Amino acid sequence: MANDNLTRRGFIKGAAAAAVVATKTRQVLGANDRVNIAIVGIRGRGGAHINGFAPMENVRITTLCDIDENVFPTRVKAIQDKYGYAPVTVWDMRRVFDDKEIDAVSFATPNHWHALGTIWACLAGKNVYVEKPSTWGIWEGRQMINAARAANVLVQVGFQSRSRPSTIAAMKFLQSGKLGKIYMARGLCFKPRGDIGRYPDGPMAEGEKFTLTREGGAMPSYTPAYLAKVHYDEWIGPARNRPFNRNRFHYNWHWQFEYGNGDTGNQGPHQFDIARWGLGKDEYPVRIRSFGGCFAHNSAQNTPNTQTSIYEYADGTILEFATRGLYTNAEGAAKIGNLFYGSEGWMEIDGGDWKTFMGRKGEPGPDSKNFKEEVPNPLDTVGDGEPGHFGNFIQAVRSGKRSDLNCEIEVGHRSSVLPILGNISYRVGREVTFDGRREMFVGDKEANALIKREEERAPYIVPDLS
Repeated sequence: MANDNLTRRGFIKGAAAAAVVATKTRQVLGANDRVNIAIVGIRGRGGAHINGFAPMENVRITTLCDIDENVFPTRVKAIQDKYGYAPVTVWDMRRVFDDKEIDAVSFATPNHWHALGTIWACLAGKNVYVEKPSTWGIWEGRQMINAARAANVLVQVGFQSRSRPSTIAAMKFLQSGKLGKIYMARGLCFKPRGDIGRYPDGPMAEGEKFTLTREGGAMPSYTPAYLAKVHYDEWIGPARNRPFNRNRFHYNWHWQFEYGNGDTGNQGPHQFDIARWGLGKDEYPVRIRSFGGCFAHNSAQNTPNTQTSIYEYADGTILEFATRGLYTNAEGAAKIGNLFYGSEGWMEIDGGDWKTFMGRKGEPGPDSKNFKEEVPNPLDTVGDGEPGHFGNFIQAVRSGKRSDLNCEIEVGHRSSVLPILGNISYRVGREVTFDGRREMFVGDKEANALIKREEERAPYIVPDLS
């Protein structure tokens, strides 16, 4: 085993060195040069990546990659009909990394693939756009940063609020001191979710129905004919080997801790990022307490649908986060948003809109419609929020400057770790103390065991690049 580990470390160091050489010798893209991009994970969220990158000038989606080959015809046809060319399709992402013509890779895979896919892409000299949360686990997220640094490539995390001018303006107002000292932030993730039920392992019978919980819409019937075009071992990837189950596949993977992070780590990362940004916290909290449960449903879900998480920073600042997956009222006007509390007033952010309320009487203050101060942005974007975030990535790829990214991997990692910390507290059932410099829990073997996967499954092993 020791020799195997030594060989693996040697391979990784060699791959990193090769990536650095490839990056340094690759022609620097000019402002008018075409960027060739591959999309990995094209079902669901991958559609937004296709629609985001495809319309951009001098950007070409050369390759679509997905373990489910059933989705290829529709996606290819849509691109061909609208843009006049047909991307190549592959099911194994490693073929994407082998292609020297590809400049960047965009990941819309399940969470448990974010780290390894990004690391492989970085070590192949590719720039990366990766969906939120940037990582499934704390340790593997740090290896993503190490890979990006070793290979000298750019990695952008999909926190699109970082490219939304109205949110940037809200953060500028918070940090201006006009709300006084900001002592608490609250994030809200109130999204009704249905019952995913329980299903046996294996394919479905012909005609058997399966309902997805997201909006109550129907899912494909995973019959033997359908699964014949699914590369399930590749889908499992770095997770432990388990048989196919419809509740551990498309979308419902979100509700299994092996692959996803529940809604606290699904929708929640956007609001965690805004909360951390508004508080001005680059450091981690020191104490975390999270509790809740999966109420009302008797299903295969093992993530909570109702969860309260409290984070305390060393200076006493508080971050609260509320996840409600059943029916609920809004807080203020927001169900998906943020609240900030200062010594002189408070702020409500609901999507791109924000309002402030000042003093004891809560009189209306500046808001997203009347706050006219200039909003700084590292690069001009091609739209508000999501289109601008995709555009920011492409412009940074052309400039080659890490500082041009609106949400570089280190920034995205720190926001992505927050929901993971809450979930670890929830899973161990008590308050935990975190050492942010080491990214480990203090004197807590049980919590530290959840920082990375206990089992490794070759060849899908996240390398130690520390």
